[in-house]
Amino acid sequence: MRFRSWVLVIGLVAVLGCLALAQTQKPASPPGTAATQVGGKYAQVQNNQRYQGGKWIEISYGRPIKRERQNLFGAGADYGKTVSDGSPVWRAGANQTTRLKTEVPLIFDGKTLPAGEYCVFVDLKEKEWTIIFSTWPAQEKYDPKNKDALWGSYGYTPDKDVLRAAMKLDTLPFSMDQFTIAFIDMTSVDGKLAMMWDKTMATVPFKVGS
Repeated sequence: MRFRSWVLVIGLVAVLGCLALAQTQKPASPPGTAATQVGGKYAQVQNNQRYQGGKWIEISYGRPIKRERQNLFGAGADYGKTVSDGSPVWRAGANQTTRLKTEVPLIFDGKTLPAGEYCVFVDLKEKEWTIIFSTWPAQEKYDPKNKDALWGSYGYTPDKDVLRAAMKLDTLPFSMDQFTIAFIDMTSVDGKLAMMWDKTMATVPFKVGS
């Protein structure tokens, strides 16, 4: 009986250990968000300043890690093919399709992106990236039978594109280990959307519409 009891105890400890590991283990490309608030003003409220009337712009995406890989985007005719993994465009991250939610219209290169929710893709070229905002629905979980929504950028077609804009490429003075999307140089009326990975930074300026 004692032997059986010890077997049960050891088995229970092993199960609990596996459950704890499963709960603490991070995905290979953790999820991330970038968010900013525009168009509001600070007001004095009960002896404190509070930002009021602002509108949110938020991007959700998967954040792949470099993990010592070199020349992530490639060169020449093969540029972008590795990160795109056989898709016609890059999902701008990993795992689920990158999504933009904006409560206010955004103007890229003189073209207006209405307030709403969009998939975000990037057409990768060695000298220039092009950001794409699309109305393709996104899958929450990968389902290869679902042809009406995308996982990542697999199955992407340009017929649902709403807006495309050229991105400016720069070389960073350091290596960004984890792919990062950020809002930079923000004011209440404009700013830039930046994508950074390894030593590559791509930016696209935008204005806040009304």
